[in-house]
Amino acid sequence: MGQNYGSDRHGLICGYRFCAGGIGTPVTLEEAHAWLKDAQPSTPRGEGDFVWLHFNLGDAAAEAWMRSHLPVVPEFFAALHEGSRSTRIEDADDTLVAVVNDVAYSFAFDPGEIETLWLNVSPHLAVSARLHPLRSIDVLRQAVKDGLRFASSVAFLNRLLHDQGDVLVRIVRQATTLVDTVEDQLLVGRLKHKRAELGQLRRVLVRLQRLLAPEPGALFRLLRRPPPWVPVDDLEELRQATEEFSLVLRDAADLQERIRLLQEEIAAQVGEQTNQSVYTLTVVTVLALPINLAAGLLGMNVGGIPLAENSHGFWWIVALVIGFTALAGWWAMRKKDD
Repeated sequence: MGQNYGSDRHGLICGYRFCAGGIGTPVTLEEAHAWLKDAQPSTPRGEGDFVWLHFNLGDAAAEAWMRSHLPVVPEFFAALHEGSRSTRIEDADDTLVAVVNDVAYSFAFDPGEIETLWLNVSPHLAVSARLHPLRSIDVLRQAVKDGLRFASSVAFLNRLLHDQGDVLVRIVRQATTLVDTVEDQLLVGRLKHKRAELGQLRRVLVRLQRLLAPEPGALFRLLRRPPPWVPVDDLEELRQATEEFSLVLRDAADLQERIRLLQEEIAAQVGEQTNQSVYTLTVVTVLALPINLAAGLLGMNVGGIPLAENSHGFWWIVALVIGFTALAGWWAMRKKDD
């Protein structure tokens, strides 16, 4: 998918209006803007009614339009440009600003395929923005298209976090399957290029754990002093969603430890194979030493070479070479046994 896939001239990917816990109704930017400003008396805003607008930040017009037409807090735009992208949910003037890291839509266990989604959630408006297509938000988008209902904008945020948790569960499950395969091949001695695969997989899990783990300080402050408009049930659902994240990330940490142990085992086997190869080369060198030494000495073009006039001289030399070779072989095998 391209960065501008499915977006309009202002970078809007999709827009829905939710009223009275009903299914989402598609809206344009103009309709959403008018509804937010109460420009349509025939459709007044009720408690729990909200608009969800999903933007593509790859379109340069998206951020400019949001700044000009939407009641979005400055902290949201500050989060778009700051260096820290750790997952967090903060209260900014009774508005929830969330930074959520997710995996790319076509995730293939590449550390570079972890991207960020930014959200601004207020009582009647939920704004989400991303730079590249992401798995969780597209799953939620399809669910809304299929008739998913939300009682409030915070319920929308909770569902997104649950979907992201489900995606992370599937990633950990797939990673576990890959590690099981590597472990089985390790037991039968088929290593090949598995060390590189394990290293890449471990880097992905480390980055997932670092980016997806919610910041405990921000979450604690939010749960201790939430915005007054957030329903108690939605706040408890938010707490459960973050706890699910913690459980999945703990499984990811356990899998990282398992990968580390496999890497150490593979390194030990490779080291043992290397030592065996070096030992074999040493034995061959030792066994070849007597005959090379004899050939070098007897091949010198000088006078006084022993047994040169003896009719059995050649066989005496062969016997000496065989004897010294057998002695060297016995010495090498004794060292191996030691």
